[in-house]
Amino acid sequence: MSDKKADLAGPGISTYPEVEKILPNDYRSILDPKETQIALAAVKRYIEDNMNKELNLFTVEVPLIVSKESGVNDYLDRDGSRTPIEFPCGLGLEKRIEAQVVQAATKWKRMALKQFGCNVGEGVNTDMRAVRKDYFLDHDHSAYVDQWDWERVITADQRNLDFLKDIVRKLWKVIKGAETHVQTLFPKLKDPRFPNLPDELTFIHAEELLDMYPDLPRKQRETKVVSEKYPAIFIIGIGWVLQDGYPHEMRAADYDDWVTPTTENGKQYHGLNGDILVWNPVTKRRHELTSMGIRVTKETLKQQLEISNQMDFLKLPYHQAIMNDKIPLSIGGGIGQSRTTMLLLRKAHLGEVSTTVWPKQLKDICAKKNIFVLE
Repeated sequence: MSDKKADLAGPGISTYPEVEKILPNDYRSILDPKETQIALAAVKRYIEDNMNKELNLFTVEVPLIVSKESGVNDYLDRDGSRTPIEFPCGLGLEKRIEAQVVQAATKWKRMALKQFGCNVGEGVNTDMRAVRKDYFLDHDHSAYVDQWDWERVITADQRNLDFLKDIVRKLWKVIKGAETHVQTLFPKLKDPRFPNLPDELTFIHAEELLDMYPDLPRKQRETKVVSEKYPAIFIIGIGWVLQDGYPHEMRAADYDDWVTPTTENGKQYHGLNGDILVWNPVTKRRHELTSMGIRVTKETLKQQLEISNQMDFLKLPYHQAIMNDKIPLSIGGGIGQSRTTMLLLRKAHLGEVSTTVWPKQLKDICAKKNIFVLE
């Protein structure tokens, strides 16, 4: 497998000796466990309230379990490598329901816009909890996932880069505001060793990033740009095959639109989606906060399923709803709760801000480095 193909295979790193090398050696948590819990609650409350305000959202209940036949579960990518947990449920039924634990609420949210009667410019926000069993468990990937999964109704003429960037800037304002808020509550978080986030994001298309670092794999390109040039970026156009013959990263075919042609800085590109990445001064690594995008139309859904050899998905209820104009056009995304609080509270490991399962090998490595995960 080439370096670039290996880079597309999945998140994280592959062995615990590698994890040990990248975890900081001189780490001391700024907040103690009790302070951390108080700060977590304050940050989460601030972000949810202000996301709703900035994007005109309201908070709704979100499922932990969906039926397999609905087609609304998230498969995260399009190579089939990360499958959801499945189980039969419904004691006493002639035929039990084939259920799945959600991996994200990406597709469910778009259906929810109709269920909750959202008009153009309105949307939903969720406190989404999920399980992703096929992740390598390291310092910033967990089998337990918590996100603010949100979705908002848009019009056809809002399906453009200017609108996408406007929404991204609103979300960045919320994240920056949360940083200021928690540092007001806990002034010691304002530590000169760890610079605050910049006031503004830099927008870069995936093709531009490839042009900047043509000899580096995807993650190394991201690391290079956030460590040396722009500490907070939004990478546009994730999923379309770039000039080197590979997508910046595999992206599922049935929610974000990564095929629509766009023009940026006088050049022709593709894609109406992207990720916010920042430089984490504690871990000294690239740090992803959110993936989001303008969602597929029935035309781009079909095009992306053809590219991905997944045309059989079209028979599923979610996909039929798009093809028959039963659910609205939308924009949406997911902000990682633990990812964001880990960054804002100056933590070195996800396990310091979320409670889940970790291998003993990893916990032992962390303990040697003064990183104590929650039990």
